[in-house]
Amino acid sequence: MARILYAGDSTVAFNKINSYPQTGMSQGLSLYVKEDVEIKSFAKNGRSTKSFIAEGRLAAIEKELQEGDYLFVQFGHNDAKDDPARHTCPDTDFQENLLTFARTAADHGAHAVFITPIARRNFDEKGVFVPGSHGGYPEAMKEAAKKAGVPVIDLTSVTEAYLEGVGELWSRPLFVWPKDNTHLKYEGAVMMAGFLAKGLLALGGGYAGLIQEENGED
Repeated sequence: MARILYAGDSTVAFNKINSYPQTGMSQGLSLYVKEDVEIKSFAKNGRSTKSFIAEGRLAAIEKELQEGDYLFVQFGHNDAKDDPARHTCPDTDFQENLLTFARTAADHGAHAVFITPIARRNFDEKGVFVPGSHGGYPEAMKEAAKKAGVPVIDLTSVTEAYLEGVGELWSRPLFVWPKDNTHLKYEGAVMMAGFLAKGLLALGGGYAGLIQEENGED
């Protein structure tokens, strides 16, 4: 059985009824993986790379990691927060923290995959999509991936293009709108996880082997 251990924030986290209708990508991804693939979500609302590591959440993952596992690492929403417990600089400690995730995976014979943050639903008063809500963090993650020698799936670019194309009105059902434009509802989690599944298929090899074929056959 293949296993995915998923680190991230509220856009990834597995939700229960107390946070309904909010739904994370770790829930949506379960629809796309093969029957023998297990997903273990370690994601937690509000976490950045810094606070995730500081709270011992990476240490908890390390206790679980086995050879051949896949460690998905998706951050960026909270590293920019003006909060000493969470803030990181995209050019320095953000990348250093990501490299720590990659080393942890490598030390256990696991495969790290960096995933840039999904876009926020950010439209101006004229209904025009405004990209770039994550600043320099997506590019910094790509740079860290090069340093670590691990694959990266650029969900930021993909989801920005999607939201721009679908528009302000039709993007509403994907998010917990009008409450906020960051957290996903079930439909959004399924959509965003679908983009991740396509990214894994594009990587090929064992990454593609995690994903169920669209015709239902393995």
